Amino acid sequence: MKLTILGCSGSLGSPCNPGSSYVVSTEGNPDVVMDLGPGALAAMQERFNPSEAHVVFSHLHADHCSDAASLLVWRRYHPHAPARSRNRMLGPSYTPEHLGRLGSDGPDDINDISDTFEFAPWVSGEPVAFEGVTITPFPVVHPAAESHALRVQDNTTGRVLTYSGDTGFTQGLIDASTNADLLLCEAAWGPYPDGQPEGMHLTGAEAGVVAREAGVGTLVLVHIQPWSDAEATLAAAKTEFDGEVVLGRAGAVFEV
Repeated sequence: MKLTILGCSGSLGSPCNPGSSYVVSTEGNPDVVMDLGPGALAAMQERFNPSEAHVVFSHLHADHCSDAASLLVWRRYHPHAPARSRNRMLGPSYTPEHLGRLGSDGPDDINDISDTFEFAPWVSGEPVAFEGVTITPFPVVHPAAESHALRVQDNTTGRVLTYSGDTGFTQGLIDASTNADLLLCEAAWGPYPDGQPEGMHLTGAEAGVVAREAGVGTLVLVHIQPWSDAEATLAAAKTEFDGEVVLGRAGAVFEV
């Protein structure tokens, strides 16, 4: 199983780093894209076929889904490589309406996405099998409705990566990450708490605690805003977790 970071900028895209979007690839199977933030589709075109990928969403804040409207245009209207069949889409229960409004022609219109995607809602704790991987959603704490961390297991090797989505500190993320080989974890609140609201994002130190408590192999810090001190956030995570800790970067590839 291979993980490619299309973009991991927190809250908005930044120069050379799109908003949250990650591709999980297994040999001979369609790719699975986890979230599709601003700028992600442009990055996706460099390495992957947007017309032959499943899409799953951790939640539907704009920095995690805004490029979905452009993806619909690509899949429908590309003159040489449109989608030849429907791919699967998993996400919050209101995903078709939400994305349909993003791609609509007017304020009262909802674009029907069912021509190019077969949608099903996440059910917390219920595994969903794809061709190469199985993904289990775990509820987390975030202001967006129906927010989940995603535990991704390779159907052949059994190896696991967990994607935190956006979340405050919660046991649900530790459960989703238990014994994961790689934890792709947000750290949007900087190195340590400094008066930030609770129940929204993690600090670098808290991401380290999650990695330690869950017993993960490698911790990859993502969703760090362009104005944040990424190196200080990395250092804070290392004070809590003595395993491998790295900063996620656009274009990075991890073999899991």
